[in-house]
Amino acid sequence: MNPHVQFLDRPLTRRVSVGVPVGNVLVGGAAPVVVQSMTNTDTADIDGTVAQVAALHRAGSEIVRITVDRDESAAAVPKIRERLERLGIDVPLVGDFHYIGHKLLADHPACAEALAKYRINPGNVGFKDKKDKQFAAIVETAIRHDKPVRIGVNWGSLDQELLTRLMDDNQAKGFPMTAQEVTREAIVQSAILSAELAEEIGLARERIILSAKVSQVQDLIAVYVELARRSNHALHLGLTEAGMGTKGIVASSAAMAILLQQGIGDTIRISLTPEPGGDRTREVQVGQELLQTMGFRQFLPVVAACPGCGRTTSTVFQELAQTIEGDLRRNMPVWREKYPGVENLKVAVMGCIVNGPGESKHADIGISLPGTGETPAAPVFIDGAKAATLRGPAIAADFQVMVADYIEKRFGRGETA
Repeated sequence: MNPHVQFLDRPLTRRVSVGVPVGNVLVGGAAPVVVQSMTNTDTADIDGTVAQVAALHRAGSEIVRITVDRDESAAAVPKIRERLERLGIDVPLVGDFHYIGHKLLADHPACAEALAKYRINPGNVGFKDKKDKQFAAIVETAIRHDKPVRIGVNWGSLDQELLTRLMDDNQAKGFPMTAQEVTREAIVQSAILSAELAEEIGLARERIILSAKVSQVQDLIAVYVELARRSNHALHLGLTEAGMGTKGIVASSAAMAILLQQGIGDTIRISLTPEPGGDRTREVQVGQELLQTMGFRQFLPVVAACPGCGRTTSTVFQELAQTIEGDLRRNMPVWREKYPGVENLKVAVMGCIVNGPGESKHADIGISLPGTGETPAAPVFIDGAKAATLRGPAIAADFQVMVADYIEKRFGRGETA
């Protein structure tokens, strides 16, 4: 056995951080890790933004960030909040401010009140002598409206004065650190110094969340480990500019899984670039699956399915697994209310006799479909015991009915399905 490998039978204890209420959601402290997302609509487009926020929330986003970049978008925020409330959607909205956030919040007090949190980027909140003044203006607005603030550093818009000073200091010391290490230090200092300034102005620590976004996995890990060591603020995790498709999913998961396993991170966002016309809710699904796979939270029933091999030349088990998983995800917004605890359900859809019966017995309900050359019969196991054997062309449809019946009997409250 490799002596350097540490085997963990459970997630490590969460790092102790200050809990921050964001609307009706608690971030940090003893609260579970929160999944959040961000719209890519023009916030001034009220209809489009309401529709996307609603879709993200239905998918499971517990906080949604929106861009507030000009007067028209700021004026739209209270209308968006009102429309969402009429739809029964009480998801906290976070305003993403850059460059002129101080002015927009001052000119649109209804926007300042409607938002659940403000995001400030210390790298572009203001420049030279205006920087601290404009930063203070946003913090003072947050204090007046009793709103939390996320101080979000991003290395694509890092405070150049701070970075230049640290580079000069490093040069004077004979370059003891690489340029990459100095940049990491500048990111950490920017977040911590900004938080200290906010607290000096009067913003309570339980109103501050920090983030330090970079786009490379090793940089993200190094920055957040250091940020966690030097502060006890609640931390928002995210690999910025992660990219599209599998690249963005793998990179984000690799970085954040390592940090989460060390107890670092109180809220996460998977920053995926959607394909043209793609579904924005994909980032929410990936965030949930990351936390669920690591054992931190349970959002959806687990569907175990084999990868397939030469024994499973039929696509029936693949189609059935896809159908079952799609049904579960689609129905979860209603089932969470109707069937308490249904997110803990375990379903198995297996393709042949090798591992099919065993895996099905481990699930709450499972089916072992006949592989190539096997007897055309599919045993179904419920709570570890064989309950039925399905045959004929309607095996998939019959199993779907059995899953629905099982959910009603185990998690239902007695009402008609």
